[in-house]
Amino acid sequence: MKAIPVEQLTDDAFHPFGDVIEAGDESSASIINNGTCLKFVELARPDCGRGSGHAAIHIYRAKPRSLPFIVETMERHRQGSQAFVPLSGNPFLVVVAPAGDLDSDSIRVFAAKGSQGVQFSAGTWHHFCLALGETSDFLVIDRVAREEDCEEVLLLNDQKVCIEASELAGSLPT
Repeated sequence: MKAIPVEQLTDDAFHPFGDVIEAGDESSASIINNGTCLKFVELARPDCGRGSGHAAIHIYRAKPRSLPFIVETMERHRQGSQAFVPLSGNPFLVVVAPAGDLDSDSIRVFAAKGSQGVQFSAGTWHHFCLALGETSDFLVIDRVAREEDCEEVLLLNDQKVCIEASELAGSLPT
């Protein structure tokens, strides 16, 4: 098992895995609803187009994880994207690896602000919701179909990675 660094979640760093969902600078927004609302458009495009199925919105309630945390499981959805958007305003961790054959040496960890969400591209390996601090609700947008599309892999001991509290301290956005 190896310790893994934690990176701040940014568009550029996360781009190989999907999209960061976050309201940006107000100059990039449109003014709508008689001037009472800013609209940040197309922050992500849900991908539900493979096979049968449709887009669905869920709420997941995640229990907080304590550090150090050992990543023992990864999952992916080959037929569509999956988005996690925090509703509780709490920071969380995002663990990802590129699509294709799972390579534990390519696992990356991002610290997300409570105002940032992510959308994993179809086939991207990821860990499920990793809330920090307290129980947190996440709006989840993904593809629902008759056939199951969640592939889980248990990591072998030498593939597991450890997220240390010391790695998170300097990476957690404020």
